[in-house]
Amino acid sequence: MATAPALFVSHGAPTFAIEPGDLGPKLEAFGAQHADISAALVVSAHWQTRAVEVMTTVAPATVHDFGGFPDALYQLRYPARGAPELAAEAAELLSDSGFSVSASSQRGLDHGAWVPLQFLWPKADIPIFQVSMPFDLDAPGAERIGAALGPLRSRGVMILGSGSLTHNLGEFRPGSVQAAAYVREFRDWIRGVVERDDLGSLLRYRELAPHATRAHPTEEHFLPLLVAMGARLSGDHVEVLEGGIEYGILSMDSFAWTGN
Repeated sequence: MATAPALFVSHGAPTFAIEPGDLGPKLEAFGAQHADISAALVVSAHWQTRAVEVMTTVAPATVHDFGGFPDALYQLRYPARGAPELAAEAAELLSDSGFSVSASSQRGLDHGAWVPLQFLWPKADIPIFQVSMPFDLDAPGAERIGAALGPLRSRGVMILGSGSLTHNLGEFRPGSVQAAAYVREFRDWIRGVVERDDLGSLLRYRELAPHATRAHPTEEHFLPLLVAMGARLSGDHVEVLEGGIEYGILSMDSFAWTGN
């Protein structure tokens, strides 16, 4: 079985589901290249819990966990099956790494999961399950989660962190096309660190990266990047999926780690 990739996706606003922009076609191409994986494990910014939870749902529902958007979004469904056996393996790996873990047998797919998944595998023919992020998770903890889950890649399980490379919704301006300078500067710094495989600097991004607290007033949309990078394996090479900047403030850049 081929080793599955690790992937960080900037899922942007929920409207990404119906407005593919620059990133949508690139995710479609990436998914087509990796259509033989056994499952995808998603760590989404939109599932936070007191301790780590692992989705064991057999047939997860599509959760529309947002409001005030076009009706077309609420009609979308992503009917992928779950992967309870692989979820149990993930729970064991996390427990062995010192995390307190419980199972969630009713959890559905939040939009941080199903929105990018509909581009990656539009037929919903890849089993999907999710792992939550604790509310008190920090950058080193996110990397530890990724490192714990990394061995699943050799079982054909993609580790998919879904967040946003920048995420200051207080500055969200519908219709804005001019990218904010601080967004470009933060994006460029992160891209350089990731391409150099400089995990130490990424872990300290809040003190080292330009405009870090403005780009991420809270951390939940950044931490999935550290999960994905934590799951990288020796010999991986990193690929940048350039996604542009939406609404002037949401960098859609994404990163993939794949074996040679």
